[in-house]
Amino acid sequence: MALAFVYHTVGDLTVGKPDLVEFHDTETLKSAIQAIADSPGGSIPIWKKRSLSLSSSSSDVNAHEDNELRQQRFVGMLSSLDIAAFLANTATNSQDQSLDMDRKLNSPVSEAVVPNNSLLKIVDPSTRLIDALELMKQGVKRLLVHKCLVWKGSCKHFSVVYYSRWLKNIESSNSKQTSMSFQASSTSSPSRVTSIPNKFCCLSREDVLRFIIGCLGALAPLPLTSMAHLGAINSHYNTVESFKPAIEAAKATPTDSIAVAVVEQTPEGKNKIIGEISAHKLWKCDYIAASWALANLSAGQFVMGVEDNDNDSDIETELSVDTKRPKRFSSRSIRFLSNPSGPGIFGQSRSMYRGRSAPLTCKVKSTLAAVMAQMLSHRATHVWVTEDERDDVLVGIVGYADILDAVTKPPTAFIRATKSTEIM
Repeated sequence: MALAFVYHTVGDLTVGKPDLVEFHDTETLKSAIQAIADSPGGSIPIWKKRSLSLSSSSSDVNAHEDNELRQQRFVGMLSSLDIAAFLANTATNSQDQSLDMDRKLNSPVSEAVVPNNSLLKIVDPSTRLIDALELMKQGVKRLLVHKCLVWKGSCKHFSVVYYSRWLKNIESSNSKQTSMSFQASSTSSPSRVTSIPNKFCCLSREDVLRFIIGCLGALAPLPLTSMAHLGAINSHYNTVESFKPAIEAAKATPTDSIAVAVVEQTPEGKNKIIGEISAHKLWKCDYIAASWALANLSAGQFVMGVEDNDNDSDIETELSVDTKRPKRFSSRSIRFLSNPSGPGIFGQSRSMYRGRSAPLTCKVKSTLAAVMAQMLSHRATHVWVTEDERDDVLVGIVGYADILDAVTKPPTAFIRATKSTEIM
């Protein structure tokens, strides 16, 4: 474990972060779609509004709110997959899809969000980064951090400003001499920080991963170690077979990455991945088209695309609430292509529509640094792991929690993981 995680605090990651703007559960799904497009990971935190009793208890509209009360107001995380699945129920059960879809888009997000109060935690800027990593390893997806005013002192790092606070707690049982020497050094360069009431910023796991990749030298030799030797490949992932309805992927219980692999069985009985249905893939998508596809197509058709030529006249549906002209579905409708307006260059086949729908994969022997770079460059929440010999035979998945677990394990854990891998 790198000492950088011990000597840095959460406040080091908040520099330049914008103030939190709460998205309330009374807002419409239309507003949520726009908010999700502007957020990392294809999901946003949902809050309940502050109670009238708290607001009326003081004439100041910015009256201080206790952290416990704020935590209780947090509802859960709303993802793009949640919205698409919610709208998909309309696409199957409504006789007048156009009117009912418009009504659904104006529904409050409280009808679509899955309540889970444990996905966000409020922490102080002085919280050590190693403690924040432990929270995220346990499933926390957002950290709410108090905003601070400009501080006075010779160093601009929050970790130096707050270091004395948590170091005193650690050294209370240690020698008095060490504590006195640190206090002397702190006195020589005094620092002061003041928190701003009711001002917070939100840290995602992507923010933490960007910090980690910025200090890879301190993690040596982990960055050049394979994911298999680090024991970071998670074999517990969700799948749906390609011939089954796509809506089953939304009904599954996704793990940390909110992703379901669409697979086909090989003659050897292994899973061959052909695509995925996830919040990441539906990020910034056309939700009307995606919801219809989830409700009416198989999982394989959803990720591979359906021909929108004259031979597929049986696949027609109303995809827009603004027009009554029917359109045929293809993955271009939900913007799976990087350049959907461009001409097809792969011929008239289903593969011509893969584009963005192709899953992000790595090999078993891929290094930690390579996987982290993949996730950050694609702004992905996960990477699927395939066999070294075959590109499409699925082995497992690597998500944020798996990487955080790998970089915080003691070195002895890697030795045991290496030996077990060699035996296999």
